[in-house]
Amino acid sequence: MMMADISNKPVEQVEGLFCNEVGYQTPKIDTRAAIFKEDKILLVQEKNGTWSLPGGWCDVNVSVMENTIKEVKEEAGLDVVVKNVIAIQDREKHNQPIYAYKVCKIFMLCEVEGGVFKENSETIGFDYFTKDNLPILATEKNNEEQIQMCFDAYKAGENWKTYFD
Repeated sequence: MMMADISNKPVEQVEGLFCNEVGYQTPKIDTRAAIFKEDKILLVQEKNGTWSLPGGWCDVNVSVMENTIKEVKEEAGLDVVVKNVIAIQDREKHNQPIYAYKVCKIFMLCEVEGGVFKENSETIGFDYFTKDNLPILATEKNNEEQIQMCFDAYKAGENWKTYFD
């Protein structure tokens, strides 16, 4: 009932989210890849037309780094290497809508090693954007503040200090 109240969701819907869970409730982990080319950031276009950093839920038995690499391959068709952790964020403090469960978002700075985009079940395209010319973002996944943070980390290079809250 507390989770339903916090998330403004019906109790039945919240029960459905947690009915298969046993033991202590822990947050889900969402990884996001920040990839740059010529001072532009790569975003993938979702099926609904909005744009996001490639990423998604961290699979069981897959590390955060492995998941980031896998998600970029699935959504953008690119092979990447993870260079740095940009941030570890409590999703609820940065993205809307508030979910009935907690999410820990981990942003990773990556470099492309190869690959080619292929339309897939999640995305219909990708492109690189300047920080001043962003498309309509999938703000439940990433917002302008988070994209700006990725640009700041890219510009800072090895001097970047991981942000966390």
